[in-house]
Amino acid sequence: MTDLPVRRLAPLAAALTAVVLTAATITVLSTAPAALAAPSADIPAGYGASVPFTTYEAESAATNGSAVGPDHTQGTVASEASGRRAVRLDPGQHVEFTLAGQANAVVVAHNVPRGQSGSLSVYLNGQKLPGKLALTARFGYLETAWIPGAKTHQLFQHARLLLGRQANAGDRVRLQVDGGDLPAIIDLADFEQVAGPAGQPANSVSITATGADPSGGGDSTGAINRAIAQARAQGRSVWIPPGDFRVTNKLEIDNVTVRGAGPWHATLRGTHLIDNASTSGTLRLHDFAVIGEVAQRVDERPDNFVNGSLGNGSVVSNIWIQHQKVGLWLVGPNNNNLTIENSRFLDLKADGLNFNGTVTNSVVRNNFLRNTGDDALAMWSIHSANRGNTFSHNTIVQPNLANGIAIYGGTDTTVSRNAIVDTNALGSGIAISNQEFLAGRGFTPLAGTIAVRDNVTVRAGAMNPNWGHPMSALRIDSYDHPVEGGVRVELTGNQFLDSPYSAIQAVSGGGKGLPVSSVHINGATVRDARTVVLQAETRGSITAANVTATGTGRAGVYNCPYPNGSFSLQAGGGNNGWQDHVWAGCTWPEPGGGGNPTTTSTPPPGGVNVAQGKPISAGSNVFDLVAARAVDGNADSYWESASNAFPQEITVDLGSTHQVNRVGLALPPNPAWGARTQTATILGSANGSGYTELVGARGYTFDPATGNTATAGFPVTGVRYLRVRITGNTGWPAGQLAELRVFTA
Repeated sequence: MTDLPVRRLAPLAAALTAVVLTAATITVLSTAPAALAAPSADIPAGYGASVPFTTYEAESAATNGSAVGPDHTQGTVASEASGRRAVRLDPGQHVEFTLAGQANAVVVAHNVPRGQSGSLSVYLNGQKLPGKLALTARFGYLETAWIPGAKTHQLFQHARLLLGRQANAGDRVRLQVDGGDLPAIIDLADFEQVAGPAGQPANSVSITATGADPSGGGDSTGAINRAIAQARAQGRSVWIPPGDFRVTNKLEIDNVTVRGAGPWHATLRGTHLIDNASTSGTLRLHDFAVIGEVAQRVDERPDNFVNGSLGNGSVVSNIWIQHQKVGLWLVGPNNNNLTIENSRFLDLKADGLNFNGTVTNSVVRNNFLRNTGDDALAMWSIHSANRGNTFSHNTIVQPNLANGIAIYGGTDTTVSRNAIVDTNALGSGIAISNQEFLAGRGFTPLAGTIAVRDNVTVRAGAMNPNWGHPMSALRIDSYDHPVEGGVRVELTGNQFLDSPYSAIQAVSGGGKGLPVSSVHINGATVRDARTVVLQAETRGSITAANVTATGTGRAGVYNCPYPNGSFSLQAGGGNNGWQDHVWAGCTWPEPGGGGNPTTTSTPPPGGVNVAQGKPISAGSNVFDLVAARAVDGNADSYWESASNAFPQEITVDLGSTHQVNRVGLALPPNPAWGARTQTATILGSANGSGYTELVGARGYTFDPATGNTATAGFPVTGVRYLRVRITGNTGWPAGQLAELRVFTA
């Protein structure tokens, strides 16, 4: 079971309501959008993982190839590249990196055409090296048609090579398409100084002593299991010497220490390795690689490095995990006081790591994750709550189809000092969410203190194709349960840099309008958010203090709660450059070019829908599709007039005069309602006799892909009666409305 949600949000661009500000610290720095650079250069010191390699971006290197990107469009190669840029190499072309330090190994993120495999030549200071990089599309081009909004993704893969030579600072390493090589798009290269293989520790059982084949030709599963059983019986550890060892079935690893010669030297090649329903003791895994063969995502299969239980107090350290479905999917008993650290996760078909309920007091720290096919790091409190867990000092680059870090329910969670770079469709940099995914399975909503402290996001947030508007760099989501009451979400000292859309979002992603409250922001830096700082799209409130924003593309605040109600931003001291700049209306702003807004928009209205449940009449109706259905609060029920008899009018009595300035119109959000445009005039009256035109006749487009809603705004006017006169409908020969919402100013 994947934790990837079906992220389908009911129409948000419907009702606009009021904003009020209070205490927290967000800093948005004001510089023009900078040239996209290497993630290592983009991440401020002190954030993310300390890694043994240096990343060099291909677009910043010397090349005679052609530029790819920048582009944020879902499904393009550039959108999945680090920094959204890469270099295309055709025959005879090269990209050459000048090293800043020593290296004897390289990892290259590359894209080649679907179905192809080949090689790429490597040169050191002009001399061709014997070894070549092995390129392949075998593990890329992932299709997940069952996930709404997913397109073909995971277009890059990683190839690694020991150079066989020592390269020093100032040396030049060239990647070149020679005769017989495969043209490729190069995103980046990680250069590393790899130590020689470690020696066998004392009091250990080598897997080769029990028959494992280091050539990778034979099946080593039985031999490794014999070594584990022998070591456990004798109170010894298990040793993985240099070599490639093929594993074709699960390993019986429980209550034992397994150590390898180093992740560049000792490799287990297999897909289904550790799968424990329960454990009897502590497991310690150190210093080896696990490289699988998972080419497609099949959620029913446990194609994971670790599936199930590790054992209380277990440690996973310095493990290279690649080409699995999931790195570690931890569920079941005995997953308490775990430490997962100093490891590398590459090219996974779904999550990097998921605490899938029942995990307590555990730490995931100093790991590097790139190119996961779902959430890179997740806690999902299904079946039983995760409690007291921490994600700290991890670096996440290019999660393809979900979030960098996702906290789905659970109690007393800490997310600190992580760096999340270049998220793609269907995800934010960090998500704090009450989305269940599987109803009736014992989901535990967010509770206690959810502390998100001192993290940095870079180019995080993406356009959600199901919603028709974006997810932000950090999202708080009351998808299935309110975020209020017994939970306190503390956002402290975070930085949101170069967000393609917005920095912080409050939303009820299931379209239920559940509140997001109990959120307190104190000390954040927002620099060059291309649209807004705060994207509010449900009921509730956030307190914010010491928040500074610069370079914001459109406005400080977008406030359009769906389906009704109001959202308040309660501003404390220390805010600067954003809270007074409000985007008027519910039409989502396109990204701007940076720079502080120079004008303050008219603040959005107070947001009370004064039409719901009020007396309403219409000139006609068919069957039982009466006018009252348009004010019953249920978007799936609707009024429909007599056919072929335009104009048609529907009028609501608000009960008394209200100061209003916005009308929301909706049709049922069901995709079966094809897109259509209705031509309508909005009129108001104080006494029910003389009507004034508030908005002249115009076409309102209703599209189920974007929620089947439309909005009409007008100057603040005192009205008791609000009338919609419909004179045409391109989708049906009648007037139709599922909801008529009238909002106070």
